[in-house]
Amino acid sequence: MASPKGGTGLPGTRGRKRIYLMRHGEVSYRRPDGRTDFSTQVELTEEGVEQSRLMRELLAPAPFDLGVHTGLPRTRQTAELVLEQRGVRLEEIAALREMQVGSIAELGDARIDAEFTYGLERAAEPGATFASGETFAAFEQRIVPAFEALLLRPDWTTALVVGHGGTNAVILAWVTRGGLAGLSAFEQDAGCVNIIDTDVVDGEIVRRLLRAVNLTPYNLAKHEHYLTVAERIVLAHRETQQAREV
Repeated sequence: MASPKGGTGLPGTRGRKRIYLMRHGEVSYRRPDGRTDFSTQVELTEEGVEQSRLMRELLAPAPFDLGVHTGLPRTRQTAELVLEQRGVRLEEIAALREMQVGSIAELGDARIDAEFTYGLERAAEPGATFASGETFAAFEQRIVPAFEALLLRPDWTTALVVGHGGTNAVILAWVTRGGLAGLSAFEQDAGCVNIIDTDVVDGEIVRRLLRAVNLTPYNLAKHEHYLTVAERIVLAHRETQQAREV
């Protein structure tokens, strides 16, 4: 592999870098009392740990120079498991953390679908938020500069970046130049990976290539995997509400 410090990029290229962009493994936002709480401190479930181990096997041939997580337990755990015993340095980039969201319980059942299930469809509307949280515009303005700054660093050519569903959607929309209007096209299943190549020449990002999207080694064909992450969260929330009413 060409030296990152030499600026020559991946073998046979001029300044090309590769990013394996993951979504963290499975977590549960359901609290012991049945409430849905989007705590920043949730950790991987047993399933999430297994997803990360399977990704470690899939990415074993990748010659990583750098591992990045957002500082939250679920992304840090995923990165540590994928890069276990490889001696790759891990760094935190807090600016890549997930969008801040409000409480799903405060939305009320009549607004859950509009604000949560289909929230990304409204991302390009002025002032639009996701579940009464951070605006999409502010979220994009936080994620894109942080990601571009990472790309422009001369100290790596192949990196693992473990992010979140919303974070990754913004990055993928940036790669495809779709902006906020293109956000909703990118579903990110738990423990998935996207493969992105970029050409950085003379301190400028001159090319963006999307090699793969939402690959899940535990279910490559997505067999019987029909719901989005948001739909599964809403379904679990509604089941809990119904059980309380019985």
